[in-house]
Amino acid sequence: MGKEKKVDQADSGSEKNTKSVENMTSQDQQSIDHYTPEFPIVGIGASAGGLEALESFLRNVPEESGMAFVIVQHLDPSQKGSMVSLLQRYTSMPVFQVEDGIKIKPDHVYIIAPGKEISILQGVLHQFEPTQRRGLRLPIDSFFQSLAEDRHINAIGVVLSGMGSDGMLGLRAIKEEYGMTFVQNPDSAKFNSMPLSSIDAGLADVVAPARELPLKITNCLKRTLMGSDKIMTRTHQDSMGKIVLVLRSQTGHDFSQYKKSSIYRRVERRMGVHQIDKMSQYVRFLRENPQEVDLLFKEILIGVTNFFRDPEIWEHLKRIILPAMMKDFPDGETMRVWMPGCSTGEEAYSLSMVFNEVLEGQIAPKKLSIQIFATDLDNDAIDKARMGVYPQNISSDVSKERLLRFFTQEGEFWRIESDIRDTVIFAPQNIIMDPPFTKLDIIVCRNLLIYLDQELQKKLIPMFHYSLNPNGVLLLGSSESLGIFTDLFTPLEAKMRLYKRLDSDERHIPTLFSRRLPPLYSPVIKEQDPKTPIINVQSLMEQLILKNYAPAAVLATSDGDILNITGHTGKFLEPPAGKANWNLFAMAREGLRFRLSSAFIQAFRDQTVTTIKGVHIEDGNSFNVVDVVIHPLAKFSQMKNMLMVLFSAGYSPEKDSSVIVPTVKANILGVTKGMQHELQQARDEVQFLKHEMQTSQEDLKNSNEEMQSTNEELQSMNEELMTSKEEMQSMNEELQTVNQELKVKIDNLYESNNDMKNLLDSTNIATLFLDEDLNIRRFTAQATTIFKLLPGDVSRPFTDIVSNLDYPEMSADAEEVMKSLIYSEKDISSLNGMWYKIRIMPYRTDDNKISGLVITFSNISQAKHLETMLRLKEREALDLFTEMPNPFALLDSVFDEKGNFVEAQVVLVNEAYEHLMAASDVKKTLHEIWPGIEQAAFEACKETVMTGKPNSFEQHHGRLGKKIRGFAYRPGVTPKRFCLLFEVSS
Repeated sequence: MGKEKKVDQADSGSEKNTKSVENMTSQDQQSIDHYTPEFPIVGIGASAGGLEALESFLRNVPEESGMAFVIVQHLDPSQKGSMVSLLQRYTSMPVFQVEDGIKIKPDHVYIIAPGKEISILQGVLHQFEPTQRRGLRLPIDSFFQSLAEDRHINAIGVVLSGMGSDGMLGLRAIKEEYGMTFVQNPDSAKFNSMPLSSIDAGLADVVAPARELPLKITNCLKRTLMGSDKIMTRTHQDSMGKIVLVLRSQTGHDFSQYKKSSIYRRVERRMGVHQIDKMSQYVRFLRENPQEVDLLFKEILIGVTNFFRDPEIWEHLKRIILPAMMKDFPDGETMRVWMPGCSTGEEAYSLSMVFNEVLEGQIAPKKLSIQIFATDLDNDAIDKARMGVYPQNISSDVSKERLLRFFTQEGEFWRIESDIRDTVIFAPQNIIMDPPFTKLDIIVCRNLLIYLDQELQKKLIPMFHYSLNPNGVLLLGSSESLGIFTDLFTPLEAKMRLYKRLDSDERHIPTLFSRRLPPLYSPVIKEQDPKTPIINVQSLMEQLILKNYAPAAVLATSDGDILNITGHTGKFLEPPAGKANWNLFAMAREGLRFRLSSAFIQAFRDQTVTTIKGVHIEDGNSFNVVDVVIHPLAKFSQMKNMLMVLFSAGYSPEKDSSVIVPTVKANILGVTKGMQHELQQARDEVQFLKHEMQTSQEDLKNSNEEMQSTNEELQSMNEELMTSKEEMQSMNEELQTVNQELKVKIDNLYESNNDMKNLLDSTNIATLFLDEDLNIRRFTAQATTIFKLLPGDVSRPFTDIVSNLDYPEMSADAEEVMKSLIYSEKDISSLNGMWYKIRIMPYRTDDNKISGLVITFSNISQAKHLETMLRLKEREALDLFTEMPNPFALLDSVFDEKGNFVEAQVVLVNEAYEHLMAASDVKKTLHEIWPGIEQAAFEACKETVMTGKPNSFEQHHGRLGKKIRGFAYRPGVTPKRFCLLFEVSS
């Protein structure tokens, strides 16, 4: 509600590892405590045009930054999420789509799933189904607000390209918790609505292009973490005093009675933004940069405010408090409300809406009205409140019924209806220095006192009591209390901080407020008992002077109806005969009435002070001379239709009354009768015009009824159009994102296509791509050397294309592969003597579907030539081998799983071997052709196989009954094959 400002975590009352510092309250010192750092979490909000900005951002995030990144983007819920794969291209950090219950880790990136909303609690992300329909969803605001509540000073908000204003309220919540806010420069954003909304609201700590934001975040974090473990030392306190002096000098506002902890946190944030390590350096920076003073002033005044915050309080006001107060109000009365610290006015308008709802819901409604005086220290906030224009994202706080009843949509904004706007008067006010409003029925001051020190709070609570009427209501913030002044108020609802004014035995007259600024550090004086009444001598003197010496004066409306009378006006005014009439012109005495009426009209019309002098008015048997001064009061916004009329005795020379009186009386009576005749004529004309006006009013009434009916129809159509527009806008944003994703995919596809083309060209392999009907889909340049292909042959059956292959069954093989899905591979010659290895394979997609064939033609002519030559050589070697006189055997090695030689098998023997062994022995093992072979002989063969070193051995051959000498050698470089040459020992 209103200018809601939370106590930062340092003010929460937990144990603090600090020591007190002189001239600081213990509460202040506890607030500036040792903060246990957690890793920062960066929330990134983006919408239309956000993919390009995210690419620039992620490409520039430093490695091992220690931060986690959560991306919330407006995604089309009907589309399959592909952002993870797209973003993973731009960063080395792991990228995940958010799943319910996932715990955040530093140096990781998380992106929201399409059609979902997310929140964070104790570092864990939770996923929710949206409660609002498309067009009203604000997922960025929702996550930023939960991030602020969960991470506090370690919450970082980043708003990138997008349409609308989503993210603005979330940044406000982050700033309230002393986190940092960064916004993409609107000039570099593809869609600048979201960045501009946050910048215009004064919520951006840093504005820069997306590519520069990561480095700025890192630099700010270094400064914040360096200062987060410091307590407020004497040096800090001296610098703080100087900062308050600089603020006082430039802005005229004194913050010496504000809590030092709150100002310290804001100063620390600004130091982080400017990379300043010492407070003394920041003091110098402030003095040299007046613009920074204004920014710090705005920073101190930042507060969270939105419509109907804490809904249970508004519901209690609507159901209990306001109906009870209205019941006791006389018909026609006005309820007066004061809201100090109103910020941009949401709270004031909320109360006015609730008041109207209660009034309309009464069975026998009274003619009551409400006048809300909403004040704040921030002139810019007051200006925005007066405009009554708010972004679309207020729909998350204001129900659809209230939006349609109390707002008018203007493009991307909502404007407060005039009947609500007219009930609120916004004005700048310093609650510390300016006089308070009085005769009030309600005061709403939520979460303002927590930023003021205890001495100032002790002055404000009695002031609120003084300003309220008997039984008036006071509403404070959830972290505030009455302190020692429990005798002034009684709780109506303690949990909601609702109190009713009590009639105190000793009236607490508040200290007279002054624009004179108090010293920053006042000397310690003995504290006065707060229950002792304060005698205000100056106030008593002013009352005495007004009572005895003030001139006769009347406060009247522009129609002359008297609102207030001061002093003795009997010489100038008298009640008219007949029905009571408190109209200034009706009560004016003879001789004054006509001139007073003319001067009054002139003063109101020209808005200038008007004076009439020397007016003779009859008073019984004598005449008095009177001077009249009329003051318009338009410069006071709440009195713009009022005028002040001052009466005083005029100058009259002393003459013999017996001579002057009859003469003057006769002259005046003559003039008066003439004027009365003219006045009667004017009244007749007025009566005629009045009759004409009544006739016109009846016609207008009939027209108005017709217009009302038409207006209701138009309003219904407007509601439907508004709903359609919101849905279309939401879909447009999602389509922008989808379009950008599609563009990236097309670029990737184009890149992949070029890669594949260059790869196929570099392999020098002719390739045909066929569709399911065996029509040509595409082909490589090398394929034109085999087939007579032209670019126009795409989509033609490949069987229609003439080739130089000796492969008449190629078409049948292709059809068989399409049916069986088993690839085919053949070596085919061409008519020009070339050889090709032709492989026909199914064309499989990523989802394992068959959508055609791929036929490759690898030129193997050289391999075929080498194969022919090899066969010739083998034939020659075989002939040589056969003719050798020595027994000879060629064996293949056999290895175990570890690659060890364990056996050998005979592949080939010559005639000499067959003659010696009396057998061929082909396909027999080494142990079979040499039964009982000794281990030494086997190891000799093994060494030859493994190392290539020739070896010889000699042992008895059991089958031959002879001693045989064997020679082992390896003919090639691989251990696959070796030879044994046998010789019978002599």
